[in-house]
Amino acid sequence: MARWSVIVVFALLGAVTQVLWVTFAPVTDAASSLYGVSDSAIGWLANVFPLLYVLLAIPAGMVLDRWFRGGLGLGAVLTAVGALLRLGDGYGWALFGQLVVGVAQPLVLNAITGVASRYLPPADRPTGIAIGSASTFAGLIVGFGLGAVFASPDGIRSLLLVQAGLAVAVAVAVLAAMRKPAPDLALVGAGSSPAGGGSVGEPAAGGEPASAGFGAVREALRDPVIRRLCALVFVPFGVFVSLTTFAQPLLEPAGVSESTAGLILVANVVAGVVGCAIVPVLASRHRVEVRVMGVALLVTALACVALAVVPGVTVGFVAVIALGFALLPALPIVLELTERRSGRAEGTATGLIWLTGNLGGLVLAAVVGVLVAHPGPAFLLLAVLSLLTLPLLRLFRSSLSAIRR
Repeated sequence: MARWSVIVVFALLGAVTQVLWVTFAPVTDAASSLYGVSDSAIGWLANVFPLLYVLLAIPAGMVLDRWFRGGLGLGAVLTAVGALLRLGDGYGWALFGQLVVGVAQPLVLNAITGVASRYLPPADRPTGIAIGSASTFAGLIVGFGLGAVFASPDGIRSLLLVQAGLAVAVAVAVLAAMRKPAPDLALVGAGSSPAGGGSVGEPAAGGEPASAGFGAVREALRDPVIRRLCALVFVPFGVFVSLTTFAQPLLEPAGVSESTAGLILVANVVAGVVGCAIVPVLASRHRVEVRVMGVALLVTALACVALAVVPGVTVGFVAVIALGFALLPALPIVLELTERRSGRAEGTATGLIWLTGNLGGLVLAAVVGVLVAHPGPAFLLLAVLSLLTLPLLRLFRSSLSAIRR
């Protein structure tokens, strides 16, 4: 029987990691005043997350492949501990807590495919992965919403207390839900092997165990399908991170206020959550993953062109909502394809996907940051990069039959 309770509590844990990530983003000025540091220092309370992810994505995947329940349980505990550490007095404790949660995040997010493959039968795995992915975006909405409620320096401690309570409760729920091993259905429908033997991390045809640890990393990197999946997320992830980071200054010359830009970003993530809950499941059911990702890239390009040519409040809402609904579901689609391909080494393969996506976010956000005073060229650059990703889909189409269940 499918263990949907594990999927639910895991989704809550994924959401909590994102809530803790963006804790200080909507209350930067208030936190700066409370801790007596600059806005830049407050920014580092969020920036440590993608930096740590780039460093820890692969090690976290290797841990999950060898000790899945232990690795995910450790991620849940570290998330709660980090949230509690932030209650200490002063900026140093806040940074220490964020660093601990930043270490936990790869152990949690890399487990999206692993939870689905271990606790759900093949037919339900696309839904499980979609729920896990959507929960991360939903966590951003909750994080921004809590920031709006506790927006004053006096409210920061209450904000941290509420979030610590959430983190502890969810960590306890995860440990309770995963106290028993995964059911036998976890072995059904394992993905294809990159090398044609057994799946990475599982017994091969001759009965010998397949590569694990760094061997699993080498196997995944040698697999052209995994490499193409990694390449497919670089630009979409980068576009999303760039827009969420610089939407306000890019739209400001068009008369879009800071508060309105914030509402546009919330609408973008809400549309993405809805899209993640619907689009990946339908794409998998009808076997149209490549077509859906192609449409997502075209919608992204058109939205960015509209923002470059006719920026404004109305265009901002329409373009960014369309972009969120079309683009964000690409992540669970890629993760579900990765789970099919990678077998029981999905932690390592998923780590590669998240690593590439975070690198895309860091690189494209850096480039857009240079162009932030020139919104038109910045939006057009994102449009061009989205279109240039389309040929990768043609290359990937020939590989898709190798990972059909």
